[in-house]
Amino acid sequence: MTCCMNRILSPLLVAALAWLASPAGAQDNLVDLVKAVNSAASSGQSYRLSPSDLIKMKVFQEDDLATEARIGKDGTVTIPLVGVVTLGGKTVEEATAHLREMFGKDYLVNPQVTLTVAEYAKRRFTVLGQVQKPGTYDIPSEESVSLLQAIAMAGGFTRLAVQGKVMVTRTLGGKRTFAVDVKANTNDPGTKQLEILPDDTIIVSERVF
Repeated sequence: MTCCMNRILSPLLVAALAWLASPAGAQDNLVDLVKAVNSAASSGQSYRLSPSDLIKMKVFQEDDLATEARIGKDGTVTIPLVGVVTLGGKTVEEATAHLREMFGKDYLVNPQVTLTVAEYAKRRFTVLGQVQKPGTYDIPSEESVSLLQAIAMAGGFTRLAVQGKVMVTRTLGGKRTFAVDVKANTNDPGTKQLEILPDDTIIVSERVF
């Protein structure tokens, strides 16, 4: 248990220290930052399936349905009997439940489905605009990264950053864009944090004076 906690907390502490060391972080209220990190740590840590993940699926007493397949760029995978299914973006638990529902709808009675990830794909996101270190970053294997963590990994906001409207563009499951008030989320640790998914692009705009 201690080992698992260290894996989760270490990236958060590193990100927090980087934020505090930045010019923007030096002026941030330390209490607010601690709230943000604690909130990010308490957000869901369940791994979400990504394009290029290699999955293994088994159905109890149905050996002919055993499947090993790689999730496509569009988040789909072909499963025997049910055909093309979208699993990208779902947790392993959600994907398992979805497959159980698909098999049970027309083919099997009370199917017992087991789904595992045999090989994890590289998962990356990009942060652009008014952060200390714009660039592309890796999502640690089997872990999740919240929007607050992602910004902290990029060194935190600059003094010119618009924290009240951070744009997140997502391509997994269809292209769409979210506007997030990070400043409000930081001040309210009870707010559910937006989880960053592979290939997300975060854009922090510049204040106009």
